[in-house]
Amino acid sequence: MIHLNKAYWNFRYDKERTDWDAGNITTPLKEYFDQLENKHLNVLIPGAGNAYEAEYLRDIGFTDVHVLDISDRAMASFSKRVSGFPEKQLHREDFFGHHGTYDLIIEQTFFCALDPKLRKAYSRKCYELLKPKGKLVGLLWNHEFGTSEPPFGGSIKEYKDLFTLYFKIDVMKLAYNSIKPRANRELFIKLIKND
Repeated sequence: MIHLNKAYWNFRYDKERTDWDAGNITTPLKEYFDQLENKHLNVLIPGAGNAYEAEYLRDIGFTDVHVLDISDRAMASFSKRVSGFPEKQLHREDFFGHHGTYDLIIEQTFFCALDPKLRKAYSRKCYELLKPKGKLVGLLWNHEFGTSEPPFGGSIKEYKDLFTLYFKIDVMKLAYNSIKPRANRELFIKLIKND
């Protein structure tokens, strides 16, 4: 297994090897955000990359959105594209070393970029970062890629086994509104932190 560290991700951005980047917010997350009424939610987007989700949330009135990525290149790209985003809400660090408390964590292509050995640690870290009744919401691949580099896929059974220790599964089903390249291959999830 290659080392999926800061140097690796900076290299991927430098070489424009960012096939996961849809170039905009994807439909399932846009529609989820559009129905949220509380614009004061404290939101974390880990492994955010170009963070179209953070840009969209800001544009519709959310003020406490935090962007986290280990890649300097991704964070610089976001800051250049989205001027005026509060610097204190940009976290250039490893997700597993991050501290804070959030109402909502957004999952969009971060989980599939992690070494699969870190999936249990990811679930635990999300649990630790969320406030009571906090939610982990987003998209997971319901597809196996069979590659030695990200993205790494998975299945609904694997995810249920992984997350039920720390979360109640409110929604985990095939996304009906995926963008065309991901149609019938991703799950929409809404997981609620266990008491």
